[in-house]
Amino acid sequence: MALDGDGDRVVMVDELGRCVDGDQLLYILAKAGLDRGDLRGPVVGTVMSNLGLEHALAETASSFAAPRSADRHVLAMLNEVGGVLGGETSGHILCLDKTTTGDGLISALQVLSVMKQTGAGLAELGAGMRKYPQVLLNVRVARRFDPLQEPTVVKTAQEVERRFDGRGRIVLRASGTEPVIRVMVEGHDANLVKQGAREIAAVVEAAAALAGEPEAPRTCS
Repeated sequence: MALDGDGDRVVMVDELGRCVDGDQLLYILAKAGLDRGDLRGPVVGTVMSNLGLEHALAETASSFAAPRSADRHVLAMLNEVGGVLGGETSGHILCLDKTTTGDGLISALQVLSVMKQTGAGLAELGAGMRKYPQVLLNVRVARRFDPLQEPTVVKTAQEVERRFDGRGRIVLRASGTEPVIRVMVEGHDANLVKQGAREIAAVVEAAAALAGEPEAPRTCS
């Protein structure tokens, strides 16, 4: 298990040496809650949650809600819909039946409890969720703008999305903390994801050039 500096986020490594992120941990906790019959309300992620999480929860008959990024939005929606479990890909997980805020130690203990109760390893518990390939490019701009208001950006994004034939998605948004436009593309085909992300980022750069010369996009893992 690994916690961040202030201990509100946790990620884990399974017995096969693979990183298990917040989306996968959220799936494990949600599935266990459904099996026990004590999961209340929908599971809440964010707009940046991996599409595989939403699809995996749909297969377990659990509903999924996705507000804007940031734990405060997850908490607000959980309170609004009467849910108890939500979180972010980063590992900031809210278990409101145990505590009132994100706590990496409490989240980790809940996962360990599921492992203890089921006798299953982390890899087995997470096997029901297929994590879709995802690319996030940050296009630095001189002036923030709404990429969804730029016709050339929207047209390119729509063209890329059609290639996924319903098995992928695109998120375009201006960062609230940095002068960057975030271009997130995910889908069933890793090559289509990479190609699509590059195409959209290039069009975003061209639109941003009207307000100043942007820096090259940086890929975030």
